[in-house]
Amino acid sequence: MGPTVGDPVRIGCFAIGLVVVLATAMSVFTTLVIPRATSSRLLRSVSRVLARGIKPVLSRLDTYEAKDRVVALVGPLGMLTLFAAWLGLLVVGFGLMIWWAGGTTLIFALGSSGSSIFTLGILSGDRGAARALDIVESGMGFLVIALEIAYLPTLYTAFSSRETEVTLLAARGGVPAWGPEILSRHVRFTNMEDLPGLYSTWERWAAAVSESHTAYPSLMWFRSPESTRSWLLALVAIMDAAALHHALAPGTAPREGRLCLRMGINCLRSLADALRIPYDPDPLPTSPIRLTEQEFGEGYDLLASVEFPIECPREEGWRHFAGWRVNYEGIADALTQLVMPPPAPWLLARPELGSAAFPRILNRTPEDPEGRIRPTGLRQASPRRAD
Repeated sequence: MGPTVGDPVRIGCFAIGLVVVLATAMSVFTTLVIPRATSSRLLRSVSRVLARGIKPVLSRLDTYEAKDRVVALVGPLGMLTLFAAWLGLLVVGFGLMIWWAGGTTLIFALGSSGSSIFTLGILSGDRGAARALDIVESGMGFLVIALEIAYLPTLYTAFSSRETEVTLLAARGGVPAWGPEILSRHVRFTNMEDLPGLYSTWERWAAAVSESHTAYPSLMWFRSPESTRSWLLALVAIMDAAALHHALAPGTAPREGRLCLRMGINCLRSLADALRIPYDPDPLPTSPIRLTEQEFGEGYDLLASVEFPIECPREEGWRHFAGWRVNYEGIADALTQLVMPPPAPWLLARPELGSAAFPRILNRTPEDPEGRIRPTGLRQASPRRAD
């Protein structure tokens, strides 16, 4: 029976189908075409659902490495699920419209829509309006699939660029990366003069990540090839190092550290905007933070043990460090819950992934293969530190 104006069910389904098609097209456009922080709600929903869905699985696994392999599926699986969801929504949307226009059964209309979206042409409507919809759907399906294929090289290019600096930081900041360890190793290796260049490099890295990860938010869920590394962990570690440097040695801290902090904060806020994470844009330096003074003391003791040029007493250094960290800790904690980086000192604790381990460096030589003899002038570091 052909469509009639008096058939309210078919007309209503046509309207619903039109809304579904337009909303899906907008989602594809904002996610793949517009290079701005306009990520679609569908993308955020898919990633959040997958991240929450794997938490019961994590509790059944014994080792962090096994948990990391499961968590590593969230990013790629979320991207593939998003691609499939777009095509599925287009099939349903056009199917409802063809059902009204073609006067056929709903099953045939959905079959015709599925044939058209993949440009197979196996089924096609025999009425003019239905055929017109088939042609429009074929063109849109071809365009969406082409955009999805072109999306992958862009995605992995940005991923590779991001991971280069994350990998390089392992030698400077330990595994897992930790802000005090970055400063400690530069003292031990007598290359404190390299810190301004490191801060400058990470200032540019933060700017690049802010641009790429807000345009393509699915990158946030792509994990590093090494289970103990993470882009978020590395960013927080370098920001903690810069904040510590300025809090404990304000007279000698390089200005590049302040610029790195500012760009890091901007980067995290851009990511928060893309994921609709609320935050205080202008917190007071006296506002409380999650990190405790006792945890700060562990980093302070490490730097004191290697004779870092500390200018301020511990209490004063804590107040200034907390005044810096209040600008980014809340966002970092929210992102930590979403992208689940490996456990690390000063990150938000997540018992389901395991406990944080402190990085350690040993000076192994032929004379001291166990690395038990410390270099001259360096006092013994905290015994809690582990590889």
